Amino acid sequence: MTLKYLIQKEFLQIRRNAFLPRLIVAFPIVVMCVLPWIMNQEVSNVVVDVVDNDRSVLSQRLVHEIEASNYFIFRGQCPTYDAALQDIEHSRADIALVIPSNYSRDLASGQTPQVLIAANAVNGTKGSIGSAYLSQIITANAQPSIAAIQSRVMVLNLYNKHQNYKLYMIPALLAMVMMLLCGFLPALNIVGEKEAGTIEQINVTPVSKWSFILAKLVPYWIIAVFVIIVCLLLSWAVYGITCQGPVILVFVLAMLLALFWSSFGLLVSNYSDTMQQAIFVMWFFVVLMLLLSGLFTPSRSMPDWAYATTYVNPMHYFIDAIRTVFLRGGGLASITHQVASLTVISLLMAVWAVMSYKKNH
Repeated sequence: MTLKYLIQKEFLQIRRNAFLPRLIVAFPIVVMCVLPWIMNQEVSNVVVDVVDNDRSVLSQRLVHEIEASNYFIFRGQCPTYDAALQDIEHSRADIALVIPSNYSRDLASGQTPQVLIAANAVNGTKGSIGSAYLSQIITANAQPSIAAIQSRVMVLNLYNKHQNYKLYMIPALLAMVMMLLCGFLPALNIVGEKEAGTIEQINVTPVSKWSFILAKLVPYWIIAVFVIIVCLLLSWAVYGITCQGPVILVFVLAMLLALFWSSFGLLVSNYSDTMQQAIFVMWFFVVLMLLLSGLFTPSRSMPDWAYATTYVNPMHYFIDAIRTVFLRGGGLASITHQVASLTVISLLMAVWAVMSYKKNH
């Protein structure tokens, strides 16, 4: 009965707060409706300047193919390489393509012409991927046999068949919502009570540490279920994206992640004395776990010492498992390792949160 009244107290505190109820409702809506449109790793709108020193039919055909590409914005033809390079230096263009004067002659004689690509590498991703796109167009134009072979190659994507980046990001965005809501709010809850002095009233009561910590955790588990339902409904209503695997596994994974982050938030609050201290500590670990989880870039691309951190990073296990269930339609057998690892890490964090809480009887 004591636990019941403590949980009621937590919900009353949340409801009486003018900001938290709005945050809990608005945050998942904003994340699901805005971030999938802007968190796109596909490079497009690369501005290209062309210097055509050949002025032949073949060189103009290459220019028209670049102009017709969806990845490039054809800015126009420059008279000299220096003029094109000046556009790059002043950020008016991203790439300059220089077609040599012997371009058509080399093609007619069966040789490969040397075409110069100068890319602005200040934005390394845009410069390198844009140069790769441009190289493919040049190769296909210079060697029609290769283009003919490529046109007959059929690619069959087993998962995410239309290569829709939103489908790849939406499951991972669930991790961000859970992390920020179920991690920060419990941490700030206890620290706020410390600063207000109300936690001392609980410390002098016979309420056990387990009951007190559990009363702090349960409301955020319920909030986690609400957030997951909102996110799944929005992904279906806005993007037409539904979970390919059992939906119950999405909730299981979400509850395990909510257990970890709510326990971690309470752990931080146990060692923090002020709101500012708790926010900085939480933000430090949130950024590290997020960047090292494989949410934005493949974790296998990281150095070995950085990849070793994924073995204790619950975000890595959650993102890997949620994408397996959401995209591939995998079942429990496909994510047994991730579920087991997430369970162990979450339980250890919950025990640590309870043991670290100092209660004065």
